[in-house]
Amino acid sequence: MTTTSPTKTAPDLAPAPPTASGPKKGSRFKLGAGQQLRGGPFTYVALIVVGLGSIFPLYWTLVAASHDQQRVLDSPPPLIPGGRLFSNLQAAWDQAHLGKAIVNSVIVAGCITAATLFFCTLAGYAFAKMRFRGRGALMTAVIATLTIPPQLSVVPLFMMMADIGWGGKLESVIFPTLVGAFGVFFMRQYLLEALPYELIEAAKVDGANNIRIVWNVVLPAARPAMMVLGMLTFVQAWNDFFWPFLALNQENPTLQVALGQLSASYTPDQSIVMAGALISTLPLLLVFVIFGKQIVGGIMAGAVKG
Repeated sequence: MTTTSPTKTAPDLAPAPPTASGPKKGSRFKLGAGQQLRGGPFTYVALIVVGLGSIFPLYWTLVAASHDQQRVLDSPPPLIPGGRLFSNLQAAWDQAHLGKAIVNSVIVAGCITAATLFFCTLAGYAFAKMRFRGRGALMTAVIATLTIPPQLSVVPLFMMMADIGWGGKLESVIFPTLVGAFGVFFMRQYLLEALPYELIEAAKVDGANNIRIVWNVVLPAARPAMMVLGMLTFVQAWNDFFWPFLALNQENPTLQVALGQLSASYTPDQSIVMAGALISTLPLLLVFVIFGKQIVGGIMAGAVKG
């Protein structure tokens, strides 16, 4: 009598769960926590091209400022710095009286930046978190001023400054730009997301008045956006030429107005003009070196908030 052993059946195999080793082949940009996109060769080539294109104008200014005019106008032009840099810098400094111009530009750009940060932060907080009658209409009016070309207000503004007695003085450049519509809109949009109502209500429960709320709650929350707005405002005020050229005179110029005098002659020396442009660029580079980390941190904080 033969016995047959029972056949062993294979157990049902369930599909293996997906491993967490990485994204699937078809989902290239679906990344897990802590993972980063890897740049390929094209990414590095593009970054190198953009970086060289961004730094080349500054490098060419340095090269042109270190040669004489004949060498700058040669074809092909020089691509390596020469040995006349310091003499050209001294000539530009003496011809345009850049010492007083730099002091005036620091005063103008510093006052405009400080006032813009103060007033735009207060106005942005009011439009973002406070309830008052006509808020929407006022905000619409502020945004509408961005569509008006600045050239349309030159004549009445010039007449107003002359009537006040500020013709040729720095006050005529500072006071018309103490606050801007862009700054108000920028701070409002940032504070809408970055400043929760719960923080304001908690401060009120603790007995804080509006001034203390602004100082202890609003300003710390708005600090990243203020760094970005301050940098943009300082650069714009430092490089402004049109209105200071009309409002000021040659005895009391800003830096950009003084540099315009270098190229006002019939045959300007391009090497000296480039030396003056290099002098005007160095303070901006210094500001970015000192506050660059805070500015980049403010931009990243704004991106995360958004």
